[in-house]
Amino acid sequence: MQNYEHGGNLYAAMRDKKIHMAEFLDFSANINPLGMPDSLVKAVNRALPYIIHYPDTEARELKEAIRFRYGIPEGSITVGNGAVEVIYLLCHMLKPQKVLVAAPTFGEYERAARASGAEVAYYYLQPDSRFAIDLHEWIKCAAGVDMLFLGNPNNPTGNLLQYQDIQTILEALKGENTLVVVDESFLDFLDDDRSYSCRHLLPLYPNLIIIHSLTKFYAMPGLRLGFAAANDPITAMLHAGKDPWNVNSLAQSAGVAVLYDDDYRERSKCFVQKVKDELYTALSALSCIKPYPPSVNFILINIKLTGFSAQELRNKLEQYRILVRDCSNYPGLSNEYIRVAVKQPRQNERLLAALETVMSKR
Repeated sequence: MQNYEHGGNLYAAMRDKKIHMAEFLDFSANINPLGMPDSLVKAVNRALPYIIHYPDTEARELKEAIRFRYGIPEGSITVGNGAVEVIYLLCHMLKPQKVLVAAPTFGEYERAARASGAEVAYYYLQPDSRFAIDLHEWIKCAAGVDMLFLGNPNNPTGNLLQYQDIQTILEALKGENTLVVVDESFLDFLDDDRSYSCRHLLPLYPNLIIIHSLTKFYAMPGLRLGFAAANDPITAMLHAGKDPWNVNSLAQSAGVAVLYDDDYRERSKCFVQKVKDELYTALSALSCIKPYPPSVNFILINIKLTGFSAQELRNKLEQYRILVRDCSNYPGLSNEYIRVAVKQPRQNERLLAALETVMSKR
């Protein structure tokens, strides 16, 4: 596996440049540009005096809030210290021998699989088809694997599958005993996810597992919160393997508050859908770069014609206190790609201005 580094590593940038993190504009992490909701801040402040006690091992209130927001029965939910903990827990407890992942996709699927001793197979997405999955070819590649991971939407490409597409995969693999893990962590950013989420398919397919992060949409990656939804036997295995206090009291309180915050959710959806289209249009107008149409709050960009590698462009933008995601360590991509998050309009303008300046000096 390639060396995998995530976006959002402000601490490394701060140490390297000896500049405080507040001076950077971080386009490398795909976090809600509206920032933390007030409901989250108030909930954490209210919960702070109670960290003298252990967290609720069953996370009852949090599971009830997840049920309220996503319609998933509480008995099907396993909460985690971020979605990544649940991904590793899945691989550790279910012990797949062979795992299929798309390339490019979120690198922790592969890392978790390899950490559990699994062999990893790639299905390479093609730039000429805008990195879309060919269902027929994907199903062929899935023959004989124990587990597969699907990002929906996929990070970093932004591609979406409708739930009927995922149902086609589930039907084709019914007799294969293949676990189908669908990561819906970015679906909250859509205006309406009903055409894409496969939550309602959980009772129909015992081999379906859904992963969901709450840290991206609710802008709390430093707090860490996510969950898995699965059938009863898989949920029991996950509960048996996890730390009893894996989600701290502050994260549980924050999760309850934000999941009931309808105003923040609706404002975020409207804002991101509008601003992502504006940023995509502005990026498309720049010479020498090719952005791919975004579905949610991040945009993949081909920079081949700039003459810079992804690392070179990243380093040059850092001189303007701007961080972008160098995508060269994604399997299936190269040093011709970067990814940027969607941020506030004035922040997006700073990115555009910096790109124009850097490219004018090439």
